[in-house]
Amino acid sequence: MMAMLGVVPPGAHAAPDEIQVYTEEMDDPGAFGLELHVNYVPDGKREPSYPGEMLSNHRLQVTPEFSYGVTKSLEAGLYLPVAMSGDGELYANGLRLRLKYIAPRAEDAHFFWGMNVELGYSSHRVSESAMALELRPIIGYRDERWLLSFNPILDTDLSTNVSRKSNFEPALKVTHSVIPGIRAGFEYYGEYGPIDRLLPAPGLTHTLYGVMDVDLNGLDVNFGIGHGLQNAEDQWIAKAIIAFPFK
Repeated sequence: MMAMLGVVPPGAHAAPDEIQVYTEEMDDPGAFGLELHVNYVPDGKREPSYPGEMLSNHRLQVTPEFSYGVTKSLEAGLYLPVAMSGDGELYANGLRLRLKYIAPRAEDAHFFWGMNVELGYSSHRVSESAMALELRPIIGYRDERWLLSFNPILDTDLSTNVSRKSNFEPALKVTHSVIPGIRAGFEYYGEYGPIDRLLPAPGLTHTLYGVMDVDLNGLDVNFGIGHGLQNAEDQWIAKAIIAFPFK
């Protein structure tokens, strides 16, 4: 996410290691999957928000995500985030576990809904809170031409040294089929503050990505270029997600 001139509201974050809007896509029961999340910040945060924070400027993040289809409606996942700082040092930054549920639906149904629950440990380099919990509802629509998915995320720090109020961080994805195998559109990520006292409009954080989703003979690639519209800490971000399905 990208910093605009002016005051950044408390709780604004630099680009996370996973920049993704969740949809109804799942591993088949008994199947393993691997997604490689890669993002790079060519113009980002240069001053730390707390002692020991890794600055996002010129930071490269690579996060393998291993997944497994438990049932048709339930998928488990494990993230292992790694980052290279602007000075070339390599760091492991924790781990996260998740469970994703997508409600059963008819084969020809276009609407979908579900929930992703994620519990994670982060190093002090990337978060003041060592433990965090994310609740991510998934609400969407997909047909041959359009995909729309909305994630009204609640993100809660669990460590005792920080606020434990849940923050509202909505994410939205809209894409349209360009040619067979290629969709183009946008992804939006916001930071709206504590759920019990949302920030006023001037204090909200908005980041917008232009994205493409490409199917390369079963290898799915999501690519995007992001820019902050308001109050974000990073000016520009390039991100990619490469999905390798396994049977």
